[in-house]
Amino acid sequence: MVNSAAPVPPTPPVPLSALLARDDLALRRIAGPGGADVVIHWAHTSEMADPYPYLLGGELLLTAGVQIPDASAPDAFFDAYVARIVAAGGAALGFGLAPVHERVPPALVAACDTHGLPLLEVPPQTTFSAVARAVWQLMAQARLAELRRVTEAQLSLAAAAARPDPVPSVLRRLAQRLGGQAVLHGPDGTPIAAAGREPAPGAGEALAELARVVRPAGPAGPSSATDTVGGAHLSAYALGSGAGFVLGVATGRREAGDHTIASVGAVLLSLLTGEHQSAAGAARSSALVRLLLGEAPETVAPLLGDGDWCVVHASPEPPEPSAAHRSPAPRKPGALAASALGAALGSPLVDVAGEVVRVLAPADREPAPVPGWTLGVSAPAAPHEWPAADAQAARALARARAARAPLVRHDSRPGLSRLVPEAEARAHARTLLAPLAPRPELIDTLRTWLSLHGSWDRTAVALGVHRNTVRQRIARCALLLDTDLDDADVRMELWFALRHR
Repeated sequence: MVNSAAPVPPTPPVPLSALLARDDLALRRIAGPGGADVVIHWAHTSEMADPYPYLLGGELLLTAGVQIPDASAPDAFFDAYVARIVAAGGAALGFGLAPVHERVPPALVAACDTHGLPLLEVPPQTTFSAVARAVWQLMAQARLAELRRVTEAQLSLAAAAARPDPVPSVLRRLAQRLGGQAVLHGPDGTPIAAAGREPAPGAGEALAELARVVRPAGPAGPSSATDTVGGAHLSAYALGSGAGFVLGVATGRREAGDHTIASVGAVLLSLLTGEHQSAAGAARSSALVRLLLGEAPETVAPLLGDGDWCVVHASPEPPEPSAAHRSPAPRKPGALAASALGAALGSPLVDVAGEVVRVLAPADREPAPVPGWTLGVSAPAAPHEWPAADAQAARALARARAARAPLVRHDSRPGLSRLVPEAEARAHARTLLAPLAPRPELIDTLRTWLSLHGSWDRTAVALGVHRNTVRQRIARCALLLDTDLDDADVRMELWFALRHR
């Protein structure tokens, strides 16, 4: 039984010709095929008379012939030996000369020719370890080339998506990178746009048939499918917009990294087709235009939905602190990660502002912790209260980071500050905090320090600075304000002012 479904390592295979081209190994093929289609996935040494149980498939099996018995019928032994290697999916056999055998047994050469197994002669000066190391070196080089190709393709496709004609540009770039044809099929199955040439006659019709297989017909439908027709390799990807769009790709060859590149193109086309085809996307676009033209948020909000909203501030969880860095700097989120966060919170209204992602989400959907993120959530707010809710979410995020909690909500309980008119509270805050006005980092540090009950370490974590920096800033605040920050009454008054600043 051929082990055709054996797992292979997540690295590109090594062509046997590349291994034979290594002058330092001095390998020589003396039997079996040697075409470019012979590839090796790994190297393995075994002196077992029957290596079948120990092979996964795709190996270059290395042996010194220790297992060869003193038999009167070597032809029968070698025929069975090679047949078992081929049945296990072995890619090639390397026979080492010396110290057991002076030359490769002729019966082994004949058996490899009979069963179509490449046979390499390994000279005495070449160790099996050197052969295995060469295989892994060639794999590493191939993997690096594949990663470079995929990275360049990703950047190229992203640049194409930013052009004025994004969908045709992405299809053209995808066809160029894969060396074939890229087609966008509409919900009714007809090609909407295409780029590149068909790699084989009839590939276009076969690709349209394959697109019908993955067209969203329910939650259990496949998201991708592949096929081979007339020498053309076909792939179809259901786009995530849910509107029935499908990306089809036809190429004359299939190389490592092609699936990754095509998947990137499918993600970009999902974003492009989903945004322009949904009614919600049109409403958001209309709301943005009206805001830019001067309308108030409360008049635009009905386009986005009814009810109150909450503001969520989120930052990616930082890596674990090392011995050299007590407070690692927060990671800057990317656009795709921010979009995924918005999807998890049930809102496409996402803004990446430096190291923080802001999401405007309907208040009727209670935000829950999202793995990999630290969240601060405001109280429900009407559109005219969105700026205040934004400040609430920022303070909640600071507390969440300091406490290393996945989510902190703004405490919306009524307090004594409601007894003071807002205008008077703001005037008092400006006067009290005037000495700190030129130094916003001092105000931020004071606010965080007070919210964390004077904890130096938790404040340092929240701000991403060293605890000595926090001590220096707080000391500077006390000097500029000419007050004793250890006094509870002073802290209460400053907290009141900071909340109304």
